[in-house]
Amino acid sequence: MSETLEHVMTITDRPPAVMVEGQGSWLRDADGRTYLDFVQGWAVNCLGHGHPVVVEALRAQAGRLMNCSPAFHNAPMTRLATLVAESSGLDRVFFCNSGAEANEGAIKLARKWGRLHRAGAFEIVTTHGGFHGRTLATMAASGKPAFEPLFEPKVSGFTKVPLNDLDAMAAAITERTVAVMVEPIQGEAGVISATDDYLRGLRALTTARGVLLILDEIQTGIGRTGRLYGFEHAGVQPDIMTLGKGIGGGVPLAALVASEAVSCFEAGDQGGTFNGNALMTAVGCAVLETVNTPAFLAAVRDTGAYLAGRLAALSAAHGHGEVRGRGLLLALALGHGEGQKIVDGARERGLLINAPRPDALRFMPALTVTRAEIDRMVELLAPCLG
Repeated sequence: MSETLEHVMTITDRPPAVMVEGQGSWLRDADGRTYLDFVQGWAVNCLGHGHPVVVEALRAQAGRLMNCSPAFHNAPMTRLATLVAESSGLDRVFFCNSGAEANEGAIKLARKWGRLHRAGAFEIVTTHGGFHGRTLATMAASGKPAFEPLFEPKVSGFTKVPLNDLDAMAAAITERTVAVMVEPIQGEAGVISATDDYLRGLRALTTARGVLLILDEIQTGIGRTGRLYGFEHAGVQPDIMTLGKGIGGGVPLAALVASEAVSCFEAGDQGGTFNGNALMTAVGCAVLETVNTPAFLAAVRDTGAYLAGRLAALSAAHGHGEVRGRGLLLALALGHGEGQKIVDGARERGLLINAPRPDALRFMPALTVTRAEIDRMVELLAPCLG
């Protein structure tokens, strides 16, 4: 039976290329074309394609134990839970398969905590431009305009305010509010950062008002900003944090992480057939042990500064706008709304980038990207920016 593309359900506008192999920062399609990958599965492949520690973790664990069911502990799960708890300063970890599932779990955990400790409060304040996933609840929590007409009726209980407006956040918190949920950097909005002062203000505000602070670190966590977790830049600690993307280094793995005081799930409240399975969590251990070293994180900061500098020079040369973001999660603001046209042109030249909005290009390379690969990216992108 010959392979065709017609049986794959349409959920996005994919180009016809079929990718067959990846190594480091490079992808190859079935026709033999190579691409410099500055998307990396939307910041998923934090160590690049085919990194030896990921490949070896999969090989070794697959031959030993893949899934004994969530009804039992397994060694990689308990090891990774310890690594995440000790590195974040939080206490309890629930592993799942996607960032949306982790955020759905955070919403459920917050609502149960509100029932037990805040007289049944259930509403969560989020931000315009935020993106928390594609389940019904996480779409309702998101502030993405494209979601507004989809899949009615919406899950209720979410109030949205502008990012970096502490007064608006304070005004939105009522006796029905159980939590505030924000991303340290809004990736889908065009890489818009919550300022460090804003995050510190949020922590003080939520503490004073007796509500929870949930930080969605799906995209910013696991070294992406040059710190292991994005909240470290502001020197705050959330009550609940969610992780995804980079924690699996390319495999489906995410985590709901919470303080002891908030961890109120009881048996049967939360679960999932594949959640915390030994195969995926073994990879998570390998990834976290690789990324969470001072030398690795310092290199991310240095490489991120180099990428930002090259993008700023490129923008100035072609009359575009600012460079936004932190570490190796960056965006270039465009002087026009032709982001997708630039993405398509770059792909034809062998470069993969992303336009989350028509007026912005997003760059999410592997955390192991080299300066030579950044230089090559600039060479490929420059002709597309005219």
